[in-house]
Amino acid sequence: MIRIRELYKSFDEKFVLNNINLDINKAETKVIIGRSGAGKSVLLKTINGLIRPDSGLIEIEGVDVIQLSEKEAHKLRGKIGMVFQNGALFDSLSVAENVSFYLDEFMRFSSNDIKEKVAEALGMVGLPGTERLMPSSLSGGMRKRVSLARVLCMEPEIILYGEPTTGVDPVTADALNNLIIELRDKLKVTSIVVTHDMSAAFKVADSIAMLYSGTIIADGRVEEIRQCDHPVVQQFIHGKAQGPITDNAMVDL
Repeated sequence: MIRIRELYKSFDEKFVLNNINLDINKAETKVIIGRSGAGKSVLLKTINGLIRPDSGLIEIEGVDVIQLSEKEAHKLRGKIGMVFQNGALFDSLSVAENVSFYLDEFMRFSSNDIKEKVAEALGMVGLPGTERLMPSSLSGGMRKRVSLARVLCMEPEIILYGEPTTGVDPVTADALNNLIIELRDKLKVTSIVVTHDMSAAFKVADSIAMLYSGTIIADGRVEEIRQCDHPVVQQFIHGKAQGPITDNAMVDL
């Protein structure tokens, strides 16, 4: 589904992505782990076309998205939904208006059809009947669910999740993890989840890749990552202060 080769991206002459090579299969949930500032969000936004790489290849279903014209890229983005870490809701719009935003702006549906699609999407994320609520009245977990409902209205083939469990309590985090799994199984979407939450990573992943110092240092099935003998991987997945991982100046954008 997604093939990445020799991907580079730098900011202020410092490489954040340094020769990234990665494959994501159709209907797979690929989890990308790494420290805050490791470049996970930059990689996600590069895949989505929000950040342009310095060089490299990103193929989606055999199409090199980096070489597309803006019109072609816009069409491709209709297949990709992104759930941002903070939800990225419009505070002045109701839940229904937030969820229907893509349909209102870019699609030609009747008001009744939009209403039905919004209700269906909210039902899928466990928020039926919340159409009239405003974002200010929602909890952090609810905001993320509304953001996901907005993505589902696009009927995407790929969903990108930016730190989906950050900033919510453990019970809500587990509910969000269950939702990611449910949507993968029900809709057969290809998912990429970036996180440093290892309990979430091990629960939702079909495979896991670790990003460190701008490159992928390990990539495999969940059990392969658990048993990986790379000292950086072991230090990270077990959350140990002592080990080869050191602070760096990279910033997740």
